[in-house]
Order: sequence, then structure tokens, then C-alpha cells
Amino acid sequence: MAKIFRIHPEDNVAVAVQPLAKGETAGLDGQDFTAGSDIPAGHKMAIRAIRRGEPVVKYGFPIGSAKEDIQPGDWVHTHNVQSRLGDLLSYEYHPEQAGNTAVANDREYTFMGYERPDGRAGIRNEVWIIPTVGCVNGIARAIEAGSQSFRTEHIDGIYAYSHPHGCSQLGDDQLHTQKMLAGLVHSPNAGAVLVLSLGCENNQIDLMKKAIGDYDENRVRFLVCQDVEDEVASGIAIVKELCRYADQFHRTQQPAGKLVLGLKCGGSDGFSGITANPLVGAVSNKIVAAGGTSILTEVPEMFGAETLLMNRCKDQATFEKTVNLINSFKSYFMRYGEKINENPSPGNKAGGITTLEDKSLGCVQKGGRAVVQDVLEYGDRAQEKGLLLLQAPGNDLVAANALAAAGAHIVLFTTGRGTPFACPVPTVKIASNSHLAGFKSRWIDFNAGQLLEGHSMEEVSESFMQLILDIASGRRHAKSESLDKHELAIFKDGVTL
Repeated sequence: MAKIFRIHPEDNVAVAVQPLAKGETAGLDGQDFTAGSDIPAGHKMAIRAIRRGEPVVKYGFPIGSAKEDIQPGDWVHTHNVQSRLGDLLSYEYHPEQAGNTAVANDREYTFMGYERPDGRAGIRNEVWIIPTVGCVNGIARAIEAGSQSFRTEHIDGIYAYSHPHGCSQLGDDQLHTQKMLAGLVHSPNAGAVLVLSLGCENNQIDLMKKAIGDYDENRVRFLVCQDVEDEVASGIAIVKELCRYADQFHRTQQPAGKLVLGLKCGGSDGFSGITANPLVGAVSNKIVAAGGTSILTEVPEMFGAETLLMNRCKDQATFEKTVNLINSFKSYFMRYGEKINENPSPGNKAGGITTLEDKSLGCVQKGGRAVVQDVLEYGDRAQEKGLLLLQAPGNDLVAANALAAAGAHIVLFTTGRGTPFACPVPTVKIASNSHLAGFKSRWIDFNAGQLLEGHSMEEVSESFMQLILDIASGRRHAKSESLDKHELAIFKDGVTL
């Protein structure tokens, strides 16, 4: 295995595949480079001279500017590189620069799913209890505990969700809460849903019904705790009826074109953009080619790589939506006096990611090569097929919950550092390196580090695709499904009364 890896022919840095000691040599394309200092695995080594102010190039694009002259063999990181990101930008639509972004499949993929009356298919058949307000979280959990005897072989679980919102909220915050909860009500992984209200909160049942829109009264029921004497007993009685409804759904063979993937990363390292993110992009290509949907989010982690997505938009209108997606999130940062390039996190930097551009150019690879078909606002539900962009922050829990509410059956979560978190839908963890996959085997579902060890992308992506289909079919479970997934994380921006 080579000691250093160059991603793109135009790069003036390479990634250390293993730790390099000061004075150690590493070969690339017939040339030897001597490490000027210790260089940790996942970090960058200069392979050309870079003068102060010149761009540092990785993935074929600038990831920042040199703060000082950098010599071949030097360690390239935060001490000698700075971000080039700044204010809002103007963009032009150049679709011809996107090249051939069509994706094709020569295989038909299927999974065993629960077909819903509207033609969608769930990968889990669960009964959910969703509170309109945080005041009834405890009641929701009591109803969950008292309803477990109603589970059958066709019901995968009965879960109550918790959140601190729904009252003392105004404007967009209340709207965000309503849209998020409504999106979960419509999740294809929920065979039936009890919406649980206190009765005096801002987020009244009538407002929630308006946010939910059309629904099947046999599948979605409502309970106002202040309107009944024993809210727990009443809730358990309703869940019993909902379980009878959900029990009618059995797994049948479904085309992979019905799958909706949520694409997310967290705790990234210097290998994420080489292994795990491109792997997820390859599988996203397969799902999109099969007629399915992938949803890419984490808007701040598109900064610096946004034109790669903009030039893949299907038309001018979608391009304009993407421009607004980027600039509105930058404006959100600026409104609070925060720097646009405050990311990456300390963990990212320790793993070898130097600037936000460095992080973003790796992150957007999760979207593969597909054309961008639509852009969703926070809380919107996916309507189009293909690759979609979703407004949400980089925060793992908030973004993953937004993907679930948008209709994702499953979240593909790449990581170089590891994380155990779960969200309402199965959350599959993909390690960027083999050390993490072995060290945190209770968290990690798949090892993308194989790609640095002689395995081809086609081989590894087919293996990963089969894992996804097995999880979708219930033959296997994501590691996160054994952990607590009760807490919802909802974006909040404004005043709390």
C-alpha cells in the first residue's frame, strides 16, 4: 500500500495513508518526497512548492490559500493554510460544465418492504407516538411502555418520540416544529401513528392537522390529554387499534426505485473524501439509476463546493433554488455575527481536514454524479425522484431527523471518528478507515477503508449495496437500531416566549 495518495492529477497535496515520521520518504509517480515533520495519517503532504497566497489544491479544487511558503514534503494543515471563504457570492449557471452526470445500472435491485396504500414502501413497519409539545413526552413514553404487548410478527416496534418544542414558539420556529412532526407522521416506515397533544400549547391539534394535510383516519389518530380523564389508558387503547391496522402490512418484494436514501456525514477525517463519501456516492448513483431518491443535506458543508452541485441542476429554476439554499444559510451565519468558515470541528481537524472547503469537497461526493432534481426547504417532504438537496445544518442529530422527516427510509452516515447516535429511521454508519471499523465495531456497519487496501470501488459498492438491501428487507439491522432513538432534534432559530 502506498504511503501517500493523490486524489486528482491537479492536486498539489497528497494524503498520508499512514503516519509519516519526520525524514521518512514517500513515493508518488516515480518521485520521492521527504516528510519535513511528522505527518499523521489522513493529513496532507505538499507534493509541489506552494508560494504564500497561492491556492492549496485537493480534489482538483482550491481548499484554501497558503499562509506562508510551503515546500514539497511539508505537512499542510491549519498552521500554514487558511480558508478562502467569505461573503455572499453571485453565481452563474453553467450546466455544460457538469459533463455527463447521467448514471446507469445494468442490474435490477429489489428489497422486501411494506407496501403502503399510496404506492410507497416502508422498510420498517412501526407504530409511532408523536407529541405535539414537550409537556407530554412522559405520557408518550408511558403509552409506549403500556402498549408493547400489542406487537406482532409484522410490527417491528412501538416507539414514542420526545422533543422540547411545540409551545412558547413563534413564527418560523413553530412552523419548523409542525413541518418536522408532520413529515414524521407521513414516514413510510410508520405503519400507524398516534399524535399526542396536551391541549393548551401553541402547536394546537388543528394546526398540526393543517400541517399534516391529507391522512388516512385509520392510520393516524389524535389524542388531547386534557380532554380525557386517564390519558395513558386512552392512549394505550388507541395504540391497540393502530396496531391492528399496522398488522395488515406484510413484507413483499419491492423495486429499489422505491427507496429514499438520506446522505449524511459526521466526525469526518482526511480519508472520508477518499473512501466513505465516494462509496456512498456510488451507491446513491445505483439507487437513482434504479428510479429511487437520494437526499443530500448539511448546507454549511456545501460551502466551497456548491458550484459542483449548481452546475448539475436540471434547469435554471433548480439552479436558482440552490443559490438561495447556499446564500440564505450564509446569511443565517452572518446574522449572528458568526464566520462562514467556522467549520471544521476540532475532531475534523485532528483527522486531517484543514478548512471548510476541504471538508465540503469531500462531503458533496456523497451525492454521486446524479443531476440535482429539486431543492427542499427545512421540513419539506420529497416529491421528486433522483438527487435532492435539503436545507438543514451540519449538526448530526438535526440533519438526520430532517432527512427522516423528508421521507428517507434510511440514513447513510459516513464517519472517520465514529458516533453511536440513532434517529427515527435506521442510521447506517460507514467508517472511512479500517482502524475505526475494527475499534468501534459495535457502532460501525460497513468499512469503506477497504478502498485503500486494494479493493475496487465496484466490488465494495456492490457489497455495500447488498447490506443496504438486507437492512431494508429486515434481514439485518443497523447497529444504531439497538440504541435509543426516542429523541427528536428540531432546528430552532428564534425567540422562546
